[in-house]
Amino acid sequence: MRNYLYWLLPLGWMRINFHSSSQPYEEQDIKPLLSNTIDLSFLEPYLNWIVFTRKGAHVTVFFLLMIFFYLAFKKSTDLSKRTIIVVSFLFTVTYAGIDELHQGFTPNRTPYVGDVLLDSFGAFIAGLFLVCCKQLKTKRN
Repeated sequence: MRNYLYWLLPLGWMRINFHSSSQPYEEQDIKPLLSNTIDLSFLEPYLNWIVFTRKGAHVTVFFLLMIFFYLAFKKSTDLSKRTIIVVSFLFTVTYAGIDELHQGFTPNRTPYVGDVLLDSFGAFIAGLFLVCCKQLKTKRN
């Protein structure tokens, strides 16, 4: 039973992400709030970093989701590590697609296939990370 508690990691992470993607963009954007107090016009040339940061968050969030799925499957099944990595990747990418579809029903949000690709890239990097960790562990033994 305790091993199934590891499923709280991906499920909790998906819940947090679902809440975040349920918010219209305006509720996530602090620029209007700040511009009421501070003149932000001097920052305009640097605001592209905000887009870069938001897209980087996609990679990070889905990197972690892949790791959490991996841990949950590893602790609760007898599947091989290779199979667990593949299944975790498939679960993560499927959730990325569902999350973007969900955004289509959120006011002032639109689904974007490019975000699913970024999410998948984050999961792919996590898969490479897990494979590298596995090989390092094998070399040490």
